[in-house]
Amino acid sequence: MTMLSEAPGVHFEASVFAPQPAEARGLARDEVRLLVGTSHGVAHARFRDLSEHLRAGDVLVVNNSATVNGEIDATLHGFDVVLHVAARLDDGDRVVELRSAPDAARAVLDAWPGDVVLVGEERVTLGEPWPMTSSPTGGGNRLWRARVRGDLDAALERAGRPIAYGYLDRRYPLAAYQTVFGTRPGSAEMASAGRPFTEALVTRLVASGIAFAPVTLHTGFSSQEAGEAPGPEWFEVPEPSARLINAARTGGGRVIAVGTTATRAIESAVSAGRVVGSSGWTHRVITPAAPPEIVDGLITGWHDPHASHLLLVEAVAGRALTQAAYDQAVKHGYLWHEFGDSALLLGQR
Repeated sequence: MTMLSEAPGVHFEASVFAPQPAEARGLARDEVRLLVGTSHGVAHARFRDLSEHLRAGDVLVVNNSATVNGEIDATLHGFDVVLHVAARLDDGDRVVELRSAPDAARAVLDAWPGDVVLVGEERVTLGEPWPMTSSPTGGGNRLWRARVRGDLDAALERAGRPIAYGYLDRRYPLAAYQTVFGTRPGSAEMASAGRPFTEALVTRLVASGIAFAPVTLHTGFSSQEAGEAPGPEWFEVPEPSARLINAARTGGGRVIAVGTTATRAIESAVSAGRVVGSSGWTHRVITPAAPPEIVDGLITGWHDPHASHLLLVEAVAGRALTQAAYDQAVKHGYLWHEFGDSALLLGQR
Protein backbone atom coordinates (compact mmCIF):
# COMPACT_ATOMS: atom_id res chain seq x y z
CA MET A 1 0.00 0.00 0.00
CA THR A 2 1.10 3.59 -0.57
CA MET A 3 3.32 4.98 2.17
CA LEU A 4 4.15 8.60 2.87
CA SER A 5 7.76 9.42 2.16
CA GLU A 6 8.15 11.62 5.22
CA ALA A 7 7.13 11.48 8.85
CA PRO A 8 5.17 14.35 10.41
CA GLY A 9 7.43 17.08 11.74
CA VAL A 10 5.13 17.86 14.66
CA HIS A 11 5.76 15.85 17.82
CA PHE A 12 3.53 15.40 20.87
CA GLU A 13 1.92 12.79 23.06
CA ALA A 14 -1.72 12.15 22.16
CA SER A 15 -4.23 13.64 24.56
CA VAL A 16 -7.52 12.26 25.87
CA PHE A 17 -9.88 10.67 23.34
CA ALA A 18 -13.46 11.96 23.43
CA PRO A 19 -15.44 8.89 24.56
CA GLN A 20 -18.85 10.28 23.54
CA PRO A 21 -20.49 13.11 21.54
CA ALA A 22 -20.71 16.58 23.03
CA GLU A 23 -24.43 16.09 23.64
CA ALA A 24 -23.71 13.12 25.91
CA ARG A 25 -21.32 15.37 27.85
CA GLY A 26 -24.09 17.91 28.46
CA LEU A 27 -22.94 20.34 25.75
CA ALA A 28 -24.50 21.66 22.58
CA ARG A 29 -22.52 20.76 19.47
CA ASP A 30 -21.17 24.30 19.14
CA GLU A 31 -20.07 24.41 22.78
CA VAL A 32 -17.01 22.23 22.21
CA ARG A 33 -13.71 23.98 22.75
CA LEU A 34 -12.05 25.89 19.92
CA LEU A 35 -8.34 26.62 19.85
CA VAL A 36 -7.58 29.54 17.54
CA GLY A 37 -4.05 29.59 16.18
CA THR A 38 -2.63 32.44 14.08
CA SER A 39 0.75 34.01 13.47
CA HIS A 40 0.02 36.19 16.51
CA GLY A 41 -0.31 33.25 18.87
CA VAL A 42 -2.85 30.82 20.30
CA ALA A 43 -6.16 31.64 22.01
CA HIS A 44 -8.87 29.50 23.58
CA ALA A 45 -12.58 29.87 22.86
CA ARG A 46 -15.79 27.93 22.21
CA PHE A 47 -16.80 26.85 18.74
CA ARG A 48 -19.87 29.08 18.86
CA ASP A 49 -17.42 32.04 18.96
CA LEU A 50 -16.16 31.19 15.46
CA SER A 51 -17.56 34.34 13.82
CA GLU A 52 -15.37 36.48 16.08
CA HIS A 53 -12.26 34.99 14.48
CA LEU A 54 -13.30 35.31 10.83
CA ARG A 55 -13.99 38.35 8.71
CA ALA A 56 -16.48 39.36 6.03
CA GLY A 57 -15.38 38.05 2.65
CA ASP A 58 -13.96 34.80 3.99
CA VAL A 59 -15.37 31.59 2.54
CA LEU A 60 -15.79 28.33 4.45
CA VAL A 61 -15.49 25.23 2.28
CA VAL A 62 -17.72 22.50 3.75
CA ASN A 63 -18.07 18.83 2.89
CA ASN A 64 -21.71 17.91 2.24
CA SER A 65 -21.11 14.16 2.30
CA ALA A 66 -23.36 12.38 4.79
CA THR A 67 -22.25 9.37 6.81
CA VAL A 68 -23.68 5.91 6.08
CA ASN A 69 -23.61 2.72 8.11
CA GLY A 70 -20.24 1.19 7.28
CA GLU A 71 -19.77 -1.48 9.96
CA ILE A 72 -21.44 -4.85 10.32
CA ASP A 73 -20.81 -8.17 12.07
CA ALA A 74 -19.53 -10.95 9.85
CA THR A 75 -17.64 -14.24 9.90
CA LEU A 76 -14.41 -15.36 8.26
CA HIS A 77 -13.64 -19.09 8.26
CA GLY A 78 -16.22 -19.50 11.04
CA PHE A 79 -14.69 -16.84 13.28
CA ASP A 80 -16.44 -13.61 14.21
CA VAL A 81 -15.02 -10.46 12.65
CA VAL A 82 -16.21 -6.91 12.08
CA LEU A 83 -16.46 -5.84 8.44
CA HIS A 84 -15.88 -2.19 7.53
CA VAL A 85 -17.27 -1.16 4.14
CA ALA A 86 -16.28 1.98 2.25
CA ALA A 87 -16.30 3.12 -1.37
CA ARG A 88 -18.17 1.51 -4.23
CA LEU A 89 -15.68 1.37 -7.08
CA ASP A 90 -16.51 2.01 -10.71
CA ASP A 91 -16.79 -1.71 -11.48
CA GLY A 92 -19.10 -2.38 -8.49
CA ASP A 93 -16.44 -3.78 -6.16
CA ARG A 94 -16.28 -2.44 -2.62
CA VAL A 95 -13.34 -1.35 -0.48
CA VAL A 96 -13.42 -3.29 2.79
CA GLU A 97 -11.40 -3.77 5.94
CA LEU A 98 -11.55 -6.63 8.44
CA ARG A 99 -11.35 -5.72 12.15
CA SER A 100 -11.41 -7.72 15.35
CA ALA A 101 -14.74 -8.61 17.00
CA PRO A 102 -16.55 -7.27 18.86
CA ASP A 103 -15.19 -3.71 19.11
CA ALA A 104 -13.10 -3.31 15.91
CA ALA A 105 -10.15 -2.27 18.05
CA ARG A 106 -7.51 -3.74 15.71
CA ALA A 107 -7.11 -4.75 12.10
CA VAL A 108 -7.31 -8.42 11.08
CA LEU A 109 -4.19 -9.04 9.00
CA ASP A 110 -4.25 -12.76 8.22
CA ALA A 111 -6.79 -12.86 5.37
CA TRP A 112 -5.89 -13.84 1.82
CA PRO A 113 -7.22 -13.20 -1.70
CA GLY A 114 -10.20 -15.46 -2.36
CA ASP A 115 -11.30 -15.62 1.28
CA VAL A 116 -15.06 -15.28 1.67
CA VAL A 117 -16.52 -13.08 4.39
CA LEU A 118 -20.13 -13.95 5.23
CA VAL A 119 -22.63 -11.24 6.19
CA GLY A 120 -25.83 -13.19 6.68
CA GLU A 121 -26.73 -14.39 3.17
CA GLU A 122 -24.34 -11.93 1.53
CA ARG A 123 -20.91 -13.15 0.39
CA VAL A 124 -17.97 -10.73 0.26
CA THR A 125 -15.02 -12.27 -1.61
CA LEU A 126 -11.64 -10.64 -1.07
CA GLY A 127 -9.80 -9.83 -4.27
CA GLU A 128 -6.76 -7.62 -4.65
CA PRO A 129 -5.23 -5.42 -1.96
CA TRP A 130 -6.46 -1.84 -2.09
CA PRO A 131 -5.44 0.64 -3.37
CA MET A 132 -2.46 -0.95 -5.13
CA THR A 133 -2.27 -4.40 -6.64
CA SER A 134 1.41 -4.42 -5.69
CA SER A 135 0.50 -4.24 -1.98
CA PRO A 136 1.46 -7.31 0.03
CA THR A 137 -1.19 -10.02 -0.26
CA GLY A 138 -2.16 -11.57 3.05
CA GLY A 139 0.02 -11.83 6.10
CA GLY A 140 -0.35 -8.14 6.84
CA ASN A 141 -2.63 -6.62 4.20
CA ARG A 142 -5.37 -4.44 5.71
CA LEU A 143 -7.58 -3.01 2.94
CA TRP A 144 -9.14 -5.06 0.17
CA ARG A 145 -11.03 -4.71 -3.07
CA ALA A 146 -13.93 -7.14 -2.68
CA ARG A 147 -16.64 -8.59 -4.91
CA VAL A 148 -20.08 -8.71 -3.31
CA ARG A 149 -22.77 -11.30 -4.01
CA GLY A 150 -26.07 -10.14 -2.54
CA ASP A 151 -27.37 -6.78 -1.35
CA LEU A 152 -24.72 -5.58 1.08
CA ASP A 153 -26.18 -2.06 1.20
CA ALA A 154 -29.53 -3.44 2.36
CA ALA A 155 -27.75 -5.53 5.01
CA LEU A 156 -25.89 -2.46 6.24
CA GLU A 157 -29.09 -0.45 6.39
CA ARG A 158 -30.88 -3.26 8.23
CA ALA A 159 -28.20 -4.52 10.61
CA GLY A 160 -25.23 -2.21 10.20
CA ARG A 161 -24.02 0.67 12.34
CA PRO A 162 -21.61 3.58 12.04
CA ILE A 163 -17.93 2.72 12.00
CA ALA A 164 -16.51 3.09 15.51
CA TYR A 165 -13.36 2.11 17.34
CA GLY A 166 -12.54 0.91 20.82
CA TYR A 167 -12.12 4.31 22.52
CA LEU A 168 -15.87 5.13 22.63
CA ASP A 169 -17.78 4.37 25.83
CA ARG A 170 -20.70 2.82 23.91
CA ARG A 171 -22.36 2.69 20.52
CA TYR A 172 -24.05 5.83 19.17
CA PRO A 173 -26.74 6.07 16.47
CA LEU A 174 -26.09 7.18 12.92
CA ALA A 175 -27.62 10.59 13.67
CA ALA A 176 -24.68 11.33 15.97
CA TYR A 177 -22.35 10.97 12.97
CA GLN A 178 -24.11 13.51 10.73
CA THR A 179 -23.29 17.18 10.21
CA VAL A 180 -25.67 19.99 9.33
CA PHE A 181 -24.08 20.03 5.88
CA GLY A 182 -24.56 16.32 5.08
CA THR A 183 -26.97 15.96 2.17
CA ARG A 184 -25.22 13.36 -0.05
CA PRO A 185 -24.87 9.93 1.60
CA GLY A 186 -21.60 8.16 0.93
CA SER A 187 -18.99 8.64 3.66
CA ALA A 188 -17.77 5.56 5.49
CA GLU A 189 -16.75 7.80 8.39
CA MET A 190 -17.98 11.23 9.40
CA ALA A 191 -16.39 14.36 7.96
CA SER A 192 -16.10 15.34 11.59
CA ALA A 193 -14.69 18.87 11.32
CA GLY A 194 -18.20 20.03 10.39
CA ARG A 195 -19.88 18.41 13.39
CA PRO A 196 -19.74 21.42 15.76
CA PHE A 197 -21.66 23.65 13.33
CA THR A 198 -25.33 24.25 14.14
CA GLU A 199 -28.02 25.94 12.08
CA ALA A 200 -27.91 28.93 14.44
CA LEU A 201 -24.13 29.26 14.07
CA VAL A 202 -24.34 29.02 10.27
CA THR A 203 -26.96 31.78 10.31
CA ARG A 204 -24.72 34.03 12.41
CA LEU A 205 -21.77 33.42 10.12
CA VAL A 206 -23.76 34.23 6.98
CA ALA A 207 -25.09 37.38 8.64
CA SER A 208 -21.47 38.33 9.36
CA GLY A 209 -20.56 38.16 5.67
CA ILE A 210 -19.03 34.67 5.70
CA ALA A 211 -19.83 32.58 2.62
CA PHE A 212 -20.19 28.79 2.44
CA ALA A 213 -18.95 26.74 -0.52
CA PRO A 214 -20.18 23.12 -0.45
CA VAL A 215 -18.06 20.35 -1.94
CA THR A 216 -18.33 16.58 -1.72
CA LEU A 217 -15.71 14.05 -0.67
CA HIS A 218 -16.93 10.60 0.35
CA THR A 219 -14.52 9.52 3.05
CA GLY A 220 -12.77 6.19 3.30
CA PHE A 221 -11.40 4.65 6.47
CA SER A 222 -9.63 6.85 9.02
CA SER A 223 -7.68 3.94 10.49
CA GLN A 224 -4.50 4.39 8.44
CA GLU A 225 -1.41 2.90 9.97
CA ALA A 226 1.57 5.12 10.79
CA GLY A 227 3.11 6.46 7.59
CA GLU A 228 0.25 5.23 5.38
CA ALA A 229 -1.13 7.76 2.90
CA PRO A 230 -4.88 8.25 2.49
CA GLY A 231 -6.30 6.13 -0.30
CA PRO A 232 -8.22 7.36 -3.34
CA GLU A 233 -11.58 8.99 -2.50
CA TRP A 234 -14.42 10.18 -4.71
CA PHE A 235 -14.97 13.95 -4.78
CA GLU A 236 -16.91 16.67 -6.54
CA VAL A 237 -16.38 20.43 -6.58
CA PRO A 238 -19.42 21.99 -8.27
CA GLU A 239 -18.89 24.93 -10.58
CA PRO A 240 -20.83 27.42 -8.36
CA SER A 241 -18.54 26.60 -5.42
CA ALA A 242 -15.48 26.97 -7.63
CA ARG A 243 -16.68 30.42 -8.77
CA LEU A 244 -17.39 31.47 -5.18
CA ILE A 245 -13.92 30.44 -3.98
CA ASN A 246 -12.18 32.15 -6.88
CA ALA A 247 -14.18 35.34 -6.32
CA ALA A 248 -13.32 35.36 -2.62
CA ARG A 249 -9.62 35.05 -3.37
CA THR A 250 -9.80 37.82 -5.96
CA GLY A 251 -11.56 40.05 -3.42
CA GLY A 252 -9.01 39.44 -0.67
CA GLY A 253 -11.04 36.89 1.30
CA ARG A 254 -9.50 33.83 2.86
CA VAL A 255 -10.39 30.28 1.86
CA ILE A 256 -10.83 28.23 5.02
CA ALA A 257 -11.49 24.52 4.63
CA VAL A 258 -13.69 22.80 7.18
CA GLY A 259 -11.70 19.62 7.59
CA THR A 260 -9.01 17.67 5.82
CA THR A 261 -11.63 16.19 3.47
CA ALA A 262 -12.76 19.60 2.21
CA THR A 263 -9.11 20.57 1.81
CA ARG A 264 -8.39 17.48 -0.27
CA ALA A 265 -11.45 18.10 -2.47
CA ILE A 266 -10.58 21.72 -3.22
CA GLU A 267 -6.91 21.04 -3.84
CA SER A 268 -7.90 18.23 -6.21
CA ALA A 269 -9.79 20.75 -8.37
CA VAL A 270 -6.99 23.27 -8.99
CA SER A 271 -5.89 24.17 -12.50
CA ALA A 272 -3.49 27.01 -13.27
CA GLY A 273 -3.93 28.46 -9.80
CA ARG A 274 -7.73 28.52 -9.87
CA VAL A 275 -10.46 26.14 -8.72
CA VAL A 276 -12.45 24.53 -11.52
CA GLY A 277 -15.57 22.40 -11.37
CA SER A 278 -14.31 18.83 -11.11
CA SER A 279 -15.29 15.34 -10.00
CA GLY A 280 -13.80 11.86 -9.88
CA TRP A 281 -11.33 9.86 -7.82
CA THR A 282 -8.63 11.93 -6.17
CA HIS A 283 -5.16 10.66 -5.37
CA ARG A 284 -3.97 14.06 -4.13
CA VAL A 285 -1.97 13.81 -0.90
CA ILE A 286 -1.26 17.17 0.74
CA THR A 287 1.98 17.43 2.70
CA PRO A 288 4.55 20.16 3.40
CA ALA A 289 6.43 18.83 0.38
CA ALA A 290 3.25 19.07 -1.75
CA PRO A 291 1.46 22.03 -0.15
CA PRO A 292 -1.99 23.43 -0.90
CA GLU A 293 -2.39 26.12 -3.55
CA ILE A 294 -5.79 27.52 -2.55
CA VAL A 295 -6.56 26.84 1.12
CA ASP A 296 -5.44 29.57 3.54
CA GLY A 297 -6.76 28.14 6.80
CA LEU A 298 -8.29 25.06 8.34
CA ILE A 299 -10.98 24.14 10.84
CA THR A 300 -10.11 20.70 12.13
CA GLY A 301 -10.24 18.22 14.95
CA TRP A 302 -7.15 16.79 16.61
CA HIS A 303 -5.16 14.02 14.96
CA ASP A 304 -2.92 11.31 16.35
CA PRO A 305 0.87 11.55 16.12
CA HIS A 306 2.15 10.19 12.78
CA ALA A 307 -1.32 10.35 11.18
CA SER A 308 -1.27 11.40 7.53
CA HIS A 309 -3.92 14.05 8.35
CA LEU A 310 -1.36 15.77 10.56
CA LEU A 311 0.90 16.31 7.56
CA LEU A 312 -1.98 18.06 5.81
CA VAL A 313 -2.55 20.30 8.85
CA GLU A 314 1.15 21.16 8.89
CA ALA A 315 1.07 21.91 5.16
CA VAL A 316 -1.75 24.44 5.66
CA ALA A 317 -0.77 26.02 8.97
CA GLY A 318 3.00 25.65 8.95
CA ARG A 319 5.11 23.54 11.26
CA ALA A 320 5.64 26.17 13.97
CA LEU A 321 1.96 27.06 14.36
CA THR A 322 0.89 23.42 14.22
CA GLN A 323 3.39 22.49 16.93
CA ALA A 324 2.31 25.42 19.11
CA ALA A 325 -1.35 24.50 18.69
CA TYR A 326 -0.79 20.85 19.60
CA ASP A 327 1.38 21.76 22.57
CA GLN A 328 -1.41 23.95 23.92
CA ALA A 329 -4.10 21.37 23.13
CA VAL A 330 -2.23 18.72 25.12
CA LYS A 331 -1.49 21.14 27.97
CA HIS A 332 -5.13 22.23 28.28
CA GLY A 333 -6.72 18.82 27.86
CA TYR A 334 -8.47 19.22 24.52
CA LEU A 335 -10.37 16.10 23.46
CA TRP A 336 -9.28 14.06 20.42
CA HIS A 337 -11.09 12.34 17.56
CA GLU A 338 -14.48 12.66 15.89
CA PHE A 339 -16.47 13.74 18.96
CA GLY A 340 -13.72 15.93 20.38
CA ASP A 341 -12.73 19.60 20.36
CA SER A 342 -11.73 21.78 17.41
CA ALA A 343 -9.10 24.15 16.10
CA LEU A 344 -9.10 27.09 13.71
CA LEU A 345 -5.61 27.43 12.25
CA LEU A 346 -4.78 30.42 10.07
CA GLY A 347 -1.28 30.33 8.67
CA GLN A 348 0.66 33.07 6.92
CA ARG A 349 -0.34 32.13 3.37
